[in-house]
Amino acid sequence: MNNTDKKNTATLILSCKDQKGLVAKIAQFIFQRGGNIVDLDEHVDSDEKMFFIRVEWDLSELSISCQQFEDEFKNLADEIDAKWEIKYSYNKHKLAIFVSKYDHCLQEILWRYKNGELDAEIKLIISNHTTLEEIAKRYEIPFYYFPITKENKHEQELKELELLESYKIDTIVLARYMQILSPLFIEKYPNNIINIHHSFLPAFVGANPYKKAYERGVKLIGATSHYVTEELDEGPIIEQDVIRITHKDSLNDLIRKGKDLERLVLARAVNLHINNRVLKYGKKTIIFQ
Repeated sequence: MNNTDKKNTATLILSCKDQKGLVAKIAQFIFQRGGNIVDLDEHVDSDEKMFFIRVEWDLSELSISCQQFEDEFKNLADEIDAKWEIKYSYNKHKLAIFVSKYDHCLQEILWRYKNGELDAEIKLIISNHTTLEEIAKRYEIPFYYFPITKENKHEQELKELELLESYKIDTIVLARYMQILSPLFIEKYPNNIINIHHSFLPAFVGANPYKKAYERGVKLIGATSHYVTEELDEGPIIEQDVIRITHKDSLNDLIRKGKDLERLVLARAVNLHINNRVLKYGKKTIIFQ
């Protein structure tokens, strides 16, 4: 099912210790209450003996309210000692995009958004520079400028958080935002801040990864999109990709090819997140296809 096919669905994301009959129990529960399953993906980690599932079902013939469904499902979840959440297609994710001066990731996301490929609402763009304001105007998305210095960073972040709350933002996308967010943000938006790192993590962390890769003579370069945690570039990975390079490629070639990867990897990661296909598990993620 793609985004344009979605009408009125609910999605369950669940994890628990592996037990017999879990898929049958969950599917039967949904069926008995009038839900029609349209997508199901499950995985068992045989080493950890953990069970993970994503189930999406049509709500049009549900025999009870969504709240009643959740109240009743809690009994089943408690019985199997599960962590779970249910998301509804009519509650679209509300995104804020943070940018600095580079435009390629922002352009990719906004282009896909305009073409209906991102089933979310981009409510605003925040930047520590005014460089990309014209792009925001072109797409008619509110743009907010917060210059950041060592002296005013805490004060400015408090203002940004207040603004995000006023827009009811649930997800932040760092589209090459060249600032390190403070623990204030991470605490407020756990597993809901998506970053793009211009390297195939865990290799070449930190600044200037293309220069480091060029000097090392690597044959592949990559890009990594991950959730932001307090440990720099150590958050759970959502999406990655690589491209082959040769000795003929200059540093500028690496940067050019890397930018192509960055914009595509970030867009794919955002799409996975807003379609509730990512389950964080320890330092890793389960990606439901």
